Amino acid sequence: MATKTMTTREVADRLVELCRKGLVLEAQQELFADEVTSHEPAHSQTPPAIGKEAVLAKGKHFVSLIEERRSGSFEDPIIAGDYFSFVCKLDATLKGVGKVVWDEICVFGVKNGKVISEQFFY
Repeated sequence: MATKTMTTREVADRLVELCRKGLVLEAQQELFADEVTSHEPAHSQTPPAIGKEAVLAKGKHFVSLIEERRSGSFEDPIIAGDYFSFVCKLDATLKGVGKVVWDEICVFGVKNGKVISEQFFY
């Protein structure tokens, strides 16, 4: 019996649910397609990550930079066709960077029930 492909709404809700529990890396492992791409704003100087393994490595690297997390949140997703977005807020101290307060918009593309792209604006 074939498994049902998740809708964009289901993927979005699951991603936010896991992120709110602090399970961002687990969310990527579960919900991201093998061919996923990840893009940061040009001012971040972080190159694009292409492919699930590269995106997972990028996520693990970011987590390793967090020295202190003061607060953070993930708002409810907004759905538009095969895309969804949500606001993510973070107040933390990062190694080599210092204190950051981010209020970013995260935009995701979905195909066949998996995230195929993520892009961040902050």
